[in-house]
Amino acid sequence: MKLFEPYTQGSVTFRNRIVISPMCQYSATDGVPNQWHLVHLGSRAVGGAGAVITEATAVSPEGRISAHDTGIWNDAQREAWRSIAAFIEAHGAVPGTQLAHAGRKASVFRPWEGGGSLPADKGAWQTVAPSAIPFDKDWHTPQALDVAGIRKVIADFRAAAVRAKDAGFKLIELHGAHGYLLHQFMSPLSNHRTDDYGGSFENRTRLVREVIAAVREVWPAHLPLWLRVSSTDWAEGGWTIDDSVRLSGDVKALGVDLIDASSGGLVPHVKIPLAPGYQVPFAARIRKETGMPTGAVGLITEPAQAEGIIAGGAADVVLIARASLRDPYFPRRAAQELGATLTPPEQYQRAW
Repeated sequence: MKLFEPYTQGSVTFRNRIVISPMCQYSATDGVPNQWHLVHLGSRAVGGAGAVITEATAVSPEGRISAHDTGIWNDAQREAWRSIAAFIEAHGAVPGTQLAHAGRKASVFRPWEGGGSLPADKGAWQTVAPSAIPFDKDWHTPQALDVAGIRKVIADFRAAAVRAKDAGFKLIELHGAHGYLLHQFMSPLSNHRTDDYGGSFENRTRLVREVIAAVREVWPAHLPLWLRVSSTDWAEGGWTIDDSVRLSGDVKALGVDLIDASSGGLVPHVKIPLAPGYQVPFAARIRKETGMPTGAVGLITEPAQAEGIIAGGAADVVLIARASLRDPYFPRRAAQELGATLTPPEQYQRAW
């Protein structure tokens, strides 16, 4: 079974090709992860995944999606992550973290509180973006970042990478998708700048390239660095799969080891052709045209489907999200269904 073959990048070996995708829990206090995060992430390591990646973890307070997001902008957060990363690794999975900045999509209610922009009396904060363009009607207007603000964003990602290493993470994924800050700079729909960070493809991708370079200065060369991209905005005049292929080639030379090929999130009310594995062709095209390893994500829900993606050469790993929320032991069930061997923890062996 190709899905259960080990996969090595640098000094890190994944026991199989199933990766638990970042999934926001909106359950932290002051950015500090807690017992919920330990159990949520730890159970998926026990569940047999090759890697477990934390939810979008903010590199600065203003970079949080909600006030309840996890962060890694201070040492207290780093220390709280340390035991979680250690538990994940102790149970056979590679501990990864997704570093993120929400940009204009920050300062919102949690999903179960209705989502949408926080009002001032509910703790709203000033959001930032490449241009002063709200995400949607009735959303707050972000402040366009000046050059000093851009330099701070880069420095925040760099400092977060240092803390991630110190906390024991062995994989970093940079969040350049789903309409968050790095994606906002890349797409002409949200970036109307006329300086060195706007206009041409080269200028609009400058920030993500500078963030990658800054992170690679402090993140060891032998540890994997992944980049999540929205392969397309699904909107006329926006970011396209052609852009994603071009960017993938560019960042490969900067030390990115894998492109996690998602899509959408930049603008609301777009029509996305949802279907099982609907984003897999993006991963396949990037992999074929650039030679960059890729991860496939999105409505991958069945073991045979996941096996087919890897065996068919569309991607190097599959990232499981909602299927994992429904079943933390998805990898173990997949191994049973596909006839592969996935050794359980000693405490559970009597059930196998």
